[in-house]
Amino acid sequence: MNKIKHKEGRPNTEPLFTWARQTLNRWPRLQKKLKVVYYALRREPPVSYSKITKDLIRACVGKDNPTILEIGCNDGTHTIWFLEIFKNPKIYCFEPDPRAIANFKNKVGRHDNVHLFEMALSDRNGEIAFYQSGGWHKAREDWDLSGSIRKPKEHLMAYPWVKFDRAITVKTVTLDAWCSEHEVEHIDFIWMDVQGAEIDVFKGGVNVLAKTDIIYTEYSNRELYEGQFTLKQLLKQLRAFKVLIRYPGDVLLAHKRLNPLPEKLLWKNAKA
Repeated sequence: MNKIKHKEGRPNTEPLFTWARQTLNRWPRLQKKLKVVYYALRREPPVSYSKITKDLIRACVGKDNPTILEIGCNDGTHTIWFLEIFKNPKIYCFEPDPRAIANFKNKVGRHDNVHLFEMALSDRNGEIAFYQSGGWHKAREDWDLSGSIRKPKEHLMAYPWVKFDRAITVKTVTLDAWCSEHEVEHIDFIWMDVQGAEIDVFKGGVNVLAKTDIIYTEYSNRELYEGQFTLKQLLKQLRAFKVLIRYPGDVLLAHKRLNPLPEKLLWKNAKA
């Protein structure tokens, strides 16, 4: 019997993959073990499809009055989250996009323990080009969530509805320089969403990261922005940190000097 061929003349392997998926779904323990082997061969932490929770953040940070850096705070949605999680946090927020800054001020309002800095964190002090995102999405009419100090690359193909029609000049400072100026000697928690510029922030904060406990950052293994580092490359830069939970597009890290975190809570939140 002739084999079914694709247009290119290759055998149709889709039925085999369908059978394999159905088989693994019937054997979840085997599926889990194969995932461990797969990620071990790739030398990457396994992916969890859970979501980060307030309880997990509270447990990881472990105090009511943490020092938090929110790098790429946009409209302050997560700033409000942190105000709800902790009794008396000190939150330093960074955002270079004027549109997001205006939204932040309207949404968050004034709080004595929230400080907004209208700038980008990078690997240099001075000024830098910031590529503003635009376009229409059902979540918001003027999509300002994808702007970056790195020029968009595969992002243009992955999300064609997001436009980058304008670049502005913004102030930039290194994390080390900023902490020195503002006498911040220890950081309990960094929440970072900088759209491909993760390595720039890390390179500019080598000294401060040694005094940082927990990091939650976005990552991508596609070069959505020019020169964007993959997760594996970022982890090489952060050798002093261990992966607590890897999500599909984010990763939760803890400094290796910390005491073990609540394993039951981590396991509960890390279930695939």
